[in-house]
Amino acid sequence: MLKKNRFFFILCVFCCQPALAQKDSRLLQKADSLFAAEAYEASLPFYQQVLAQQDAYSPRMLWRMAYVHEGLGHYPTALYYLSLAQARHPRQATWAKMSELAQHYRLTGYPDTWRQQLLITFRRYYYRLLQVLLVVAVLGAMLLFTRHRRYHRGWWIAYGAYVAGIGLFLNLLGPERNGLVTRPRAALMAGPSPGATWLTTAAAGDRLLVLGRQDVWYRVQWQGHDAYIRQHDLLMVD
Repeated sequence: MLKKNRFFFILCVFCCQPALAQKDSRLLQKADSLFAAEAYEASLPFYQQVLAQQDAYSPRMLWRMAYVHEGLGHYPTALYYLSLAQARHPRQATWAKMSELAQHYRLTGYPDTWRQQLLITFRRYYYRLLQVLLVVAVLGAMLLFTRHRRYHRGWWIAYGAYVAGIGLFLNLLGPERNGLVTRPRAALMAGPSPGATWLTTAAAGDRLLVLGRQDVWYRVQWQGHDAYIRQHDLLMVD
């Protein structure tokens, strides 16, 4: 009986995944056909179902969802979908559109500078570069351990420095955590408490760098200083 149950469980795992994938594919095809027919608002629920059911969404789908919401006047939601696309697939064109919306609605957190463009290019190749660094680290470790008699102490020190460099690469140059303000006039406080000093208010759609979390507060960066915003006032972009 136990063997039959195990077999049934394995069968369900392998059969349900293709079924879910087929369902997502049909939803996406329906959404794309409606969008192509210029039934933009009608395509939104289908795109949202695809987004809710799977994690491997495409930048094109997010761009289309942002386009529809921008047309409806929902610019914070449009910026959220563009931010999702930018987080997974950094592109200059996506950031340019985000900066355009931010300038139009006078939002903060969307710099349009050469430094930002350089950072986007770096983010685009960050994971590829990390893979190369890790492969070199593994190959170096194999050589050192299999032929340790041929390499003197200096090689081990150099390898340790290389691994430490990878650690710095991960910690200092890794992707930043950002969040979008979800409602107008969200309060930014000097501390994680309603009784803390009020600093200013943020507009819906403002983009904030998230430094940490404490209870129901996010610690964010605001104009070069630390500030705190309530958790329900900020939507994280992962």
